[in-house]
Amino acid sequence: MQTTAGSGQQYVLALDQGTTSSRAILFDRRGQPVAIRQQPFAQSFPQPGWVEQDAGEIWTSQLAVARAVLREHGIAAGQVAALGIANQRETTILWERATGEPLAPAIVWQDRRTAAQCAALSAAGHDALFEQRSGLRLDPYFSGTKLAWLLEHLPGARRRAERGELAFGTVDSWLAWQLSGGREHVTDASNAARTLLFDIHRGCWDEELLAVLDIPPTLLPRVVDSSGVVARIDASWLGGDIPLAGIAGDQQAATFGQVCLAPGMAKNTYGTGCFLLLNVGQQAQASRHRLLSTVGWRRGGATTYLLEGSVFMGGAVIQWLRDGLGMIASAAEVEALAASVADSGGVYLVPAHTGLGAPYWDPQARGALLGLTRGSGRAEIARAALEAIAFQSAEVLQAMQQDAGQPLAELRVDGGAAANDLLLQCQADLLGVPVLRPQVTETTALGAAYLAGLAVGFWQDEAELAAQWQIDRRFEPSRSADWRQAQLAGWRRAVQRSLRWAEDA
Repeated sequence: MQTTAGSGQQYVLALDQGTTSSRAILFDRRGQPVAIRQQPFAQSFPQPGWVEQDAGEIWTSQLAVARAVLREHGIAAGQVAALGIANQRETTILWERATGEPLAPAIVWQDRRTAAQCAALSAAGHDALFEQRSGLRLDPYFSGTKLAWLLEHLPGARRRAERGELAFGTVDSWLAWQLSGGREHVTDASNAARTLLFDIHRGCWDEELLAVLDIPPTLLPRVVDSSGVVARIDASWLGGDIPLAGIAGDQQAATFGQVCLAPGMAKNTYGTGCFLLLNVGQQAQASRHRLLSTVGWRRGGATTYLLEGSVFMGGAVIQWLRDGLGMIASAAEVEALAASVADSGGVYLVPAHTGLGAPYWDPQARGALLGLTRGSGRAEIARAALEAIAFQSAEVLQAMQQDAGQPLAELRVDGGAAANDLLLQCQADLLGVPVLRPQVTETTALGAAYLAGLAVGFWQDEAELAAQWQIDRRFEPSRSADWRQAQLAGWRRAVQRSLRWAEDA
């Protein structure tokens, strides 16, 4: 993408650090991306259920694309009004304060190694405490038990942590530390809210939760607003003094980028996982249907809360068809293959490869392919894969509407798989509400840019942001309520076959 930069034109730089790649995107005052660079990096799977990344590669890949997007488009650091970070959430990094070196590979949000620890904590009666304080469920998805695992399994780590020699952070903290030359150990409220260690009501680290997990508070970063200048980028990295002025977990950033700023507005991001978030306003709302209550963002000390449903395998289902089964050569092929048949022929794919998230929260669930006949082929499996993404999101939205006590008017969507028209039409049919795809689908990075730009006056207020949101395509439901109910009943029947599967192994 070529920029039309003039020597005096100003931009906001967003770092979008995702699960499989690091990206840097420059946005202009209209909220349009004018330059993008992306670099993939590796994940490793050393044991079943384990997912790791090299924390050093997260940093070097992110720095490389940030430098490239400025250099290749002739933009000086002085033209960057602010920098914002959006990051893969819950991924856990432990490093030495003195050297900035990580002690171990980053434990990725998908990692399930602490399932037994979560079960033991639940059996000990701690569920209510964690849900009431953190808004989260005791699940290996979140950072707290990952950090506890590192302290338990790395020789000497706990003693060093107690002496203040180590620092913990999610990816935002790790990047902020590196960008500031080791001067700032911070996280924003949206990322802190994903650790199991943060009281989302008081807005601070919770001593009792820390004690249950035996985590020294000396490890923890300072919690800051999602929008506000919290550090200056070391000039050696990007060639100038740029303010770090926005931080948010990727899904909260996407919600902000979709301008879901009023209670009752919702978005779904189709990335590696699927993440459906509903704005519930200035008061946290407890879920009665196994969703998460979480911080959306904090600006000027005021917190906006969300209800969230997390699906672990979204676009990752298509990656599995490509890389695991070799069924397609590229992810883009799946739509045409799936569209070559009218339906899945009764085939259901339950993508519980890393357990199931909302509303089941079963780390012992495993993937299942059901309903196969001699007539089932690649096309039916591809269609079942796309439908599985939509089925999972539909279940989350049903639970969300029951919690909110009101029907949803529309669903805004983004993420890589949102380019798939067949998926979005299937989603609209299963939800019974319109699905809206915006013109700018880089909403995760855009949200980070908006939070940073608001902090330095690059954009004046939320009304200016709302005016910039434009629709690309609207997908209207085309199926009956009876059809939806029958489809979801078949899906739930399939899901039941996958639940608690690993317990029986």
